[in-house]
Amino acid sequence: MRIAVTGSIATDHLMTFPGRFADQLVADQLHTVSLSFLVDNLDVRRGGVGANICFGMGQLGTRPILVGAAGSDFDEYRAWLDRHGVDTNSVRISEVLHTARFVCTTDADHNQIGSFYTGAMSEARQIELQSVAERVGGLDLVLIGADDPEAMLRHTEECRTRGIPFAADFSQQIARMSGDDIRTLLEGAKYLFSNEYEKGLIESKTGWSDEEILGKVDYRVTTLGSRGVRIERVGEGAIEVGCPEEDAKVDPTGVGDAFRAGFLSGLSWGVGHERAAQVGCMLATLVIETLGTQEYQLRRAHFMDRFTKAYGTDAADEVRTHLS
Repeated sequence: MRIAVTGSIATDHLMTFPGRFADQLVADQLHTVSLSFLVDNLDVRRGGVGANICFGMGQLGTRPILVGAAGSDFDEYRAWLDRHGVDTNSVRISEVLHTARFVCTTDADHNQIGSFYTGAMSEARQIELQSVAERVGGLDLVLIGADDPEAMLRHTEECRTRGIPFAADFSQQIARMSGDDIRTLLEGAKYLFSNEYEKGLIESKTGWSDEEILGKVDYRVTTLGSRGVRIERVGEGAIEVGCPEEDAKVDPTGVGDAFRAGFLSGLSWGVGHERAAQVGCMLATLVIETLGTQEYQLRRAHFMDRFTKAYGTDAADEVRTHLS
């Protein structure tokens, strides 16, 4: 399968302040705050949901197509993704804006002050999926992930118009979207991805019940945190897959993106939904054991040993042929 992933491309600039923000605030001067913090550490990490998902798929050897917008400062990030099996030739490079950036300072009490600069991400709405399809010889599935909201709407409409199957994945953008936008983005989707909290938010904002939403998509994929994932379809029994045992729980950031990467890779291989979900859960476990969304290493033998322990020999035999 030729799978394109649309979504944000960003870098995270994470700093640590050894003191407490609260100690620097003067109660009767909060209306005119002017503060500067001398920080101890600066950690720059690659991120963005589109790039995170594609990185995971590249690790699994499925050559995903990243569709998004970045700035002229994207060269080093592009080289990293290219080296890890991602097709970045459909990334739009802005002539005037930097790549999206999250800048965050965390104090000793784990309070945070952060800013998100959308930058070039706002130009994602100018990307035509038809040009991507023509370049690669057609698209079998487009995952529409969190991105510039206007881009998400336009990509969805283009998929419908051109008859390209698509997966709806709102994630971080769901909080700012209206019920009308959410209804537009999910109706007719091949897959609808969300976690449990987002599932309830989708139902609340759209005014549609669980059953009504299930009737408007082919498959509803709901991640359940440490309990794994549930896959539902009208008229069929739900598929539930648990998570492998963690060696350590270091950082949950990017776990959902890793699950999607594994699941989409399973679809690309042509394995069933249960097996695809197992691959997704295994990859998500590697991410939760690592600090950073793209810092894990997928060593085939290690991956298969843990996969076999979690899901059995038959499941492992089916997956191993694709990983090798």
